[in-house]
Amino acid sequence: MADLYLVGTPIGNLDDMTFRAIQTLQSADVIACEDTRVTKKLCHHFEITTPLKSYHEHNKVQMTETLITILKEGKSIALVSDAGLPLISDPGYELVVRAREEGIHIIPIPGPNAGLTALMASGLPSFTYTFLGFLPRKAREKEAILKERMFQDSTLLLYESPFRVKDTLQVIAKIDSKRRVTLGRELTKKFEQITTQTVEVLLSQLETDIPLKGEFVMIIEGAMPEVGHQWYEGLTIDEHVTRYINQNMKPKQAIKKVADDRDMPTQKVYNLYHHID
Repeated sequence: MADLYLVGTPIGNLDDMTFRAIQTLQSADVIACEDTRVTKKLCHHFEITTPLKSYHEHNKVQMTETLITILKEGKSIALVSDAGLPLISDPGYELVVRAREEGIHIIPIPGPNAGLTALMASGLPSFTYTFLGFLPRKAREKEAILKERMFQDSTLLLYESPFRVKDTLQVIAKIDSKRRVTLGRELTKKFEQITTQTVEVLLSQLETDIPLKGEFVMIIEGAMPEVGHQWYEGLTIDEHVTRYINQNMKPKQAIKKVADDRDMPTQKVYNLYHHID
């Protein structure tokens, strides 16, 4: 069996392509790509002649098995997305899972990432962050996720279409109109723009100071505790523990964190959560 390479590609500026990425795409037997038209341009620029195979959201079930067969025949595959890192809000997850099941060697080739690129320049806290990818299109589902996540103390990273930026900002403003948000667009390109303001100000700048063109990165400041008030006040023990579990904590960890938050014995929180008298 050959190797599966996960290759990062530029998010805009072609000068961000690494030497290692170019060499990997040149030496692979096949390049699996999200859109052959996009990847052909990249390959032409760097004189890469490796054959391309289309691998995207709509054919991934069938193509995953096709690519696994190619790998088991001893041919190496380089997986790329249209821009940035494969699997990060782009196709590839199912292929990696199957490759691991088959014992195929997987080699990541690092490259640019839009979310982290914007975060570096945002001026918002970067020590703890949560990547949400693309939010649901439906307003009710979007609001439910943001209501849950915006009360964490973690900075939130997400991607958004220019057609939905205004709607998403309006949902954020409904939850907390004073929250600081960063909008990043045209990252690494000539007209790159990274703006951090309160959500109210950003809404007033859309279409005038901030054109609704290009893919957007949106970064939302984490919740800040109010003086004399804790964010979990008003939550029951069940709700408090569940909030942490929804942040991918194990129940035992969540119970310990709630006990620390409330300065309560861990056993008491455990008993209350499990309704033990």
